[in-house]
Amino acid sequence: MKAATAIWLHGLTCNGNTQSLLCAPEALLDTLLRRVNFLFHPSFCVEDSPCKAIEEVLGAKQRLNILVIEGAVGEDNMYRLKGRSFKEVIKELAQAADYVVAVGNCAVHGNIPALKDDVSGLQFKFKEPGGILGEDFRSRKGLPVINISGCPAHPEWIAMTLIALAENRIPQLDKWNRPKHLYAYFVHDGCLRVQYYEWKVEAKELGKKEGCLFYHFGCRGPLTRASCNKILWNSVSSKTRSGQPCFGCTEFDFPRRNMWETKYNMGIPAQLPPGVSLRGYIMLSGVAKTFTPSRLKKNLLEE
Repeated sequence: MKAATAIWLHGLTCNGNTQSLLCAPEALLDTLLRRVNFLFHPSFCVEDSPCKAIEEVLGAKQRLNILVIEGAVGEDNMYRLKGRSFKEVIKELAQAADYVVAVGNCAVHGNIPALKDDVSGLQFKFKEPGGILGEDFRSRKGLPVINISGCPAHPEWIAMTLIALAENRIPQLDKWNRPKHLYAYFVHDGCLRVQYYEWKVEAKELGKKEGCLFYHFGCRGPLTRASCNKILWNSVSSKTRSGQPCFGCTEFDFPRRNMWETKYNMGIPAQLPPGVSLRGYIMLSGVAKTFTPSRLKKNLLEE
């Protein structure tokens, strides 16, 4: 199978998604590098400038299968080509690519860089459709920007998506244009603390194995779509498994203020999980707290 061609460019970013990808399992990263020929990547290529690769694509000397953007995009990003701004170059490359992929929350939603007026993600600015490419943008294969959100995105989400596109396997997308097989789940799904959540047993402090972190420590697991507890980080763990709350880093409103706190209105969490009614929550909470199994009130490692 002939390798697909790709250009990966950095916008306004900490490069966290590249660092995340470099932590992918060795076999998966090897498969990626065999399936995808990076004409330019700031970390994978010896060239320190993408200009040659960009000129060959825009000059129709080289077909571009996948354009990957990491970071938000504005007029004053680092790359310029013959007087054109980074934003202009991205728009031209996007029209030439079979697929366009936004990696990480800054590229998807803009996030902190998008607090500046002329900066946004590729096809969204926070939760509003549009971005620098516009709501109606479609690539050569007829797809919107394929978004892999996260801060950073999970290395396996990135690698698996690029490999699939290299093989022309097109994923189903959700309303944020993210692959459904990765973002249909909530972080809550697969969390080892689910029973504590269901029986309303609250964690008393961070770093412990016992208790649900949703009720006091701001855990966004029941509210955030991501497969962190299905596809573990480093094939080992996740934030909730390590005793820290999920901060909802795959969502448009990350980061938020007071991320280690749960806001309450009259003793009820201000934001309930999707599909949970206020009345239902109140009724189930009363029952759960009344009949909590005694084993959930003990140290997990007690005899």
